[in-house]
Amino acid sequence: MMNQSMSLRAQFACDKSITKKFYDLPVGDKVQCSYVWIDGTGENLRTKTRTLDFEPTKPDDLPVWNFDGSSTGQAAGADSDVYIKPVAIFPCPFRLGKHKLVMCETLDRHMQPNVTNNRRKCAEVMEKAKDHHPWFGMEQEYTLLDIDGHPFGWPKNGFPGPQGPYYCGVGAGKVYGRDVVEAHYRACLYAGINISGTNAEVMPGQWEYQVGPVEGIAMGDQLWMSRFLLHRVAEEFGIVASLDCKPIKGEYGRTTRRRTIENLLIYRTPFAGDWNGAGCHTNFSTDAMRKEGGINVILEAINKLSLVHPQHIAYYDPKGGKDNERRLTGQHETASIDKFSYGVASRAASIRIPRETDDKGFTGYVIDCFVNYRMRRATSEDRRPSSTWRPVHASDFESLSPNLNLNLPGGAPALIALICDKYCRKFVL
Repeated sequence: MMNQSMSLRAQFACDKSITKKFYDLPVGDKVQCSYVWIDGTGENLRTKTRTLDFEPTKPDDLPVWNFDGSSTGQAAGADSDVYIKPVAIFPCPFRLGKHKLVMCETLDRHMQPNVTNNRRKCAEVMEKAKDHHPWFGMEQEYTLLDIDGHPFGWPKNGFPGPQGPYYCGVGAGKVYGRDVVEAHYRACLYAGINISGTNAEVMPGQWEYQVGPVEGIAMGDQLWMSRFLLHRVAEEFGIVASLDCKPIKGEYGRTTRRRTIENLLIYRTPFAGDWNGAGCHTNFSTDAMRKEGGINVILEAINKLSLVHPQHIAYYDPKGGKDNERRLTGQHETASIDKFSYGVASRAASIRIPRETDDKGFTGYVIDCFVNYRMRRATSEDRRPSSTWRPVHASDFESLSPNLNLNLPGGAPALIALICDKYCRKFVL
């Protein structure tokens, strides 16, 4: 099986040294711009590249383009053209130089937002909420898989040892795929994404990176471009980066140990279901939450969140909560899907209030990895959304900031980290 996996990866691999010879060729005044958008699944990204004869410096410099929406689940074949309008621009870490990556939103034939495009409404709400300076910090978890869908680095005829040594681990028997992680980290930094850090997660082959703090709608643009870079970097290594919220399925069973190599234990059947899932935990604060007494503003928002927990669960993954049924079990650092809870430093709660926020009452950090970026003062973390979740409606921001009255429709309280109408984590452009 191992040889088969290696041959599969070799089959999909190319000689990068040959590619580099062509990347090094001069192109004169031409600039390659890769347009990126999210397709009709709300999960997958698409891209196509065009040539310009000038270097764009802002989205408005770039022309509106189009694609075949019937091939992406965003239009019918009889009227298939969907426009893509640039909304954010990033330096390209693959082509380097003046070449660009372009985040786009989708528009219909009348140049209005496509039915799957929620960004426009989000931008409107962000504009109304700008005086509250909403800050976001996203913790994106993902799992590296081999081409055959098996977790990268796992034995093909069993399972690695039980969870414990892998979280923030070091060493060949504890972590798998660090090259992908480091390459993605640098690619994000080069592209100007405010990536705050990264770490190995609890399940072997699972990783997390953090984006933020970022204010307003730029959070959604940066998170989605960071996801594009993750998939694109993994492609370079012939590895799949999966955002499935529970990629390893199975049941508990009896352990039969086959062999031991240092800390790497190969098991036949036992821990098939005893693995953490993947989320996209969201840290959020407004200006009022970051001031003295901000903990009280947070608690007020959490109370409102508790009143509509079932509605939020329906938003937190692309399948209306079905994916999270596999993940939010009350085990593996999750709260139960059918019960709302919050707690200080509790990873078994729906909402976690960081210890430092509680200790100081008003001064704290979103999470330790954001310290260097000065995301200071009170905040909280919603741990319910899956790694591919569907964010809540922008109109729900009113409920998160008690002093804000936007007079927007659909006033159900929403996820404490999202002003963005299905955008910051799972907007469909």
